[in-house]
Amino acid sequence: MTAAEIVRLMNREDRRVARAVGRELPAIARAVDAIVRGMRAGGRLIYVGAGSSGRMAVLDAAECAPTFGIAPGRMVALIAGGRRAVTGAVEGAEDSAANGARDLRRLKLGRNDVVVGIAASGTTPYVLGAMKYARGRGTLTVAVMANRDMPLARLVKIVIGVEVGAEVLTGSTRLKAGTSQKMVLNMLSTAVMARLGHVYENLMIDAVLTNEKLHGRAVRILMEASGASVSRAEDALRVAGHSMRAGLVMLKLGVSAGAARKKLAAAQGNLRTALGE
Repeated sequence: MTAAEIVRLMNREDRRVARAVGRELPAIARAVDAIVRGMRAGGRLIYVGAGSSGRMAVLDAAECAPTFGIAPGRMVALIAGGRRAVTGAVEGAEDSAANGARDLRRLKLGRNDVVVGIAASGTTPYVLGAMKYARGRGTLTVAVMANRDMPLARLVKIVIGVEVGAEVLTGSTRLKAGTSQKMVLNMLSTAVMARLGHVYENLMIDAVLTNEKLHGRAVRILMEASGASVSRAEDALRVAGHSMRAGLVMLKLGVSAGAARKKLAAAQGNLRTALGE
């Protein structure tokens, strides 16, 4: 095949992924509701995966802290083989069910945690071991997989079975299966964080401002959310100690930074309640 033929074929197959994910939206929504209930009660969202699936998990968990400003440890990703497996293959890492249970045991699961096992095949021993342990602890479990009729589905409460069909490169689940996992994890984490109040309308109101680009984005977010000018948004952000939440309350209600923080505290951090919306 020519290069053009290869990429056309892959593009044609990739179009099937969104449709396959679409068929699982009810299950994804049930998982979101379950995760929100758990996290509101102080629980954590814990991903477990191996190989490409584990890397998808690590990526999603790593991006949520700076995007939504959540506290360290509220989202955790376990990958077979540990940190080394993120950038390279660790021989035999995914073949140990005992290691999956061991890694999850070290997290000291609580009753409000939710464990999401990610395995395209639904047969990965590391993930199966972790999910068996979680089920034994009474922890709510979710599976993200590409084939429903596999052992993993029988271990969990909620099955998200995105059946994408055969891969262009036979057995290479980093392709359509990996794309579907990325889409599902995007939905899970983004919808959960929105439901938990870490966004205002469609704006990243809790993003961590770690560089100049993000500082500029924060100013634009405050401008869009409040209708304020650049200078007013910049001043509010500075006086609020770079808290977009406090800055938005200042701008929309015309109060001082101290008063904005008091309103947020009285509303237990709920931005809309603090704003009276």
